[in-house]
Amino acid sequence: MSTTAESYLVGLIGDGVMPSLTPGMHEREADAQGLRYLYRPIDLAVLGRPGSDVGALLKAGAQLGFNAFNITHPCKQLVLEHLDEITENARDIGAVNTVVIRGGRFHGYNTDASGFGRGFAEGLPGANQRRVLQLGAGGAGSAVAYALLASGTEQLFLVDPDAQRAGQRAAELNRLFPEATVTAASPDQVPELLPAVDGLLNATPIGMHHHPGLPLELEGLESRHWVADCIYRPVDTELILAARDRGCRVLDGGHMAVGQAVDAFEIFTGIKPDAARMRAHLLEMLEAGR
Repeated sequence: MSTTAESYLVGLIGDGVMPSLTPGMHEREADAQGLRYLYRPIDLAVLGRPGSDVGALLKAGAQLGFNAFNITHPCKQLVLEHLDEITENARDIGAVNTVVIRGGRFHGYNTDASGFGRGFAEGLPGANQRRVLQLGAGGAGSAVAYALLASGTEQLFLVDPDAQRAGQRAAELNRLFPEATVTAASPDQVPELLPAVDGLLNATPIGMHHHPGLPLELEGLESRHWVADCIYRPVDTELILAARDRGCRVLDGGHMAVGQAVDAFEIFTGIKPDAARMRAHLLEMLEAGR
């Protein structure tokens, strides 16, 4: 997007996004940059619309003057067929979380992978990631799996209740990363897989405000495991709290949230934001309980 825009109108399309702190992160950073910038959540649950309506919402947004959108659960893969152009990185990941509208055309990007990779390196320095068990093969799951493999994971077990989705994503990742081994697995295999891995990553929506609970039974989770969650609202999910109680090193979803927001802000405006300031803004909002 051109940095000469007089103002920016940005939206977030997804299910249960009203509590999201992404709008606040973007708007406060824009204030610090001296930009006119409004960021509005477009909540499918509030509207009573399915994720498959993401294309219609994009078109309506373009007609109403929106400049760009972030896309979240459950639309990161559903949105692909509605885009005119997709970056190679996003195409490899198989999911888009960032859409820019230029000249009436929709351009798709993925900042989840880069955001997670940065957060993992900063939040779990030195963690052994050779063998990882990942829960969730949807839009966020595709991105974080890509990030793990790109940063050295050798064996990845990809668990999803949708066996076809897990199998397809595993095959795609094996093609992209032939030096690694990606294996699709079902949820009932988790107890037997946990002892064989170094870490556990939750990329399902289970644990969000609108989807409370634990994404797995915790028997078999040991203090030697690291545990990461893609969810940041709440930042201390039931999984993060339980893993911390067991003595595990943990990575909350706030790290990924900041990383993807930093990259999306630059795509939207052409201006590089202050990542440390955005992290501070997020922590402040979390502390305030917003």
